[in-house]
Amino acid sequence: MTGQERVYQWTAEVRAHLPHLSKPQATVLAAWSLGMVVARSCALTAVSFLLGGWLGREPNSVRQRLREWLYDAADKRGARRRALAVRGCFRPLLSWVLHGYDGPQLAVALDATTLGDRFVVLAVSVVYRGCAIPVAWTVLRAGAPHAWRREWLALLRLLWRAVPRDWTVVVLADRGLYARWLYRRIVRLGWHPFLRVNLGGTFRPDGRDAARPLRHFAPTPGSAWAGVGTAFKGRPRQLRCTLLARWEEGYADPWLILTDLPPAAADAAWYGMRAWIEQGFKLTKRAGWQWQRTRITDPARAERLWLAVAVATLWLVRVGGAAEAAIAEGTLADLAPALAEGRRQRRATRARLVGVFRRGWVLVLVALLTHAPLPRGAFVPEPWPTAPPLPAHQPAPAP
Repeated sequence: MTGQERVYQWTAEVRAHLPHLSKPQATVLAAWSLGMVVARSCALTAVSFLLGGWLGREPNSVRQRLREWLYDAADKRGARRRALAVRGCFRPLLSWVLHGYDGPQLAVALDATTLGDRFVVLAVSVVYRGCAIPVAWTVLRAGAPHAWRREWLALLRLLWRAVPRDWTVVVLADRGLYARWLYRRIVRLGWHPFLRVNLGGTFRPDGRDAARPLRHFAPTPGSAWAGVGTAFKGRPRQLRCTLLARWEEGYADPWLILTDLPPAAADAAWYGMRAWIEQGFKLTKRAGWQWQRTRITDPARAERLWLAVAVATLWLVRVGGAAEAAIAEGTLADLAPALAEGRRQRRATRARLVGVFRRGWVLVLVALLTHAPLPRGAFVPEPWPTAPPLPAHQPAPAP
């Protein structure tokens, strides 16, 4: 198959899942993402020169077409040009992830990443098999005063209709993002917050007259506690919730997680999936798409480039995840002794010697080299992690 036939094949896939895009927009998006996969870079020069040589076109003309795809409508040539509305792609992107997804459980993580002193990116990602797929984001100028509350709420509001109402959706966030308004909005959407908090607050379990400092519910390594009550003091901060406290050996601090799920229906080990979004940020930069080399300085253009990054990431993770799921359990190496020695590494749901991102990239590259049809893959979720039981800790009553 020729390079042009590859672009046609991938364009058809992109248009099937992002039908609201115009034909030119979908075509350039497909070229961007396919070129990124082959070049292993999202840099404009790298992708345009690769596509130019592969398709038999002038690299500069390909470069100009890719660059104009990033522009606002006023910056483009011609009278009928229009800008790509990135936010209109968030819900279709999540629907693409859920296409054929064996539910009904979904884990989503919220986090922020930076690009030097240029950008701050607020991202909502689906965490999957040790990796993360961005499905909604906003790019802000670094250093400029900007409240994040409105941005997070808008991103969540754009996504929630894409998930079936009977699914269990857990939203994971680290200590720096905890806020009562975020917790309540997640609950209002019908999803379940799983937010880690700092040690400085208090919690009053049901049936107790006084609140205790949060650190008292998991005071030493090897202790755990779970129960329903009221977190924090003062009417503006109080929150009715479930506290999951767990401190495993080898970790500097305990996990203190607030959720609306009952203790019997939640596992503190689920919070370990939050770290997968950090792996997704790593793949966006040096381990994958080399975003740190971009020369873009405009946040709107950076948001459009992230759409190509998201599509390319979704494709490779989808292909690599399906290949990993097809591996028979008996052929996996036993990593239990190694994991037991290195306690800094959280127990995984499955031994993973090769990440799904790299596995997917290799399979796509092999298909191109052997003139085979491009693999599409499928999302096959693995069971969520579970933590071994720890001795239950009963905090002493407050004096």
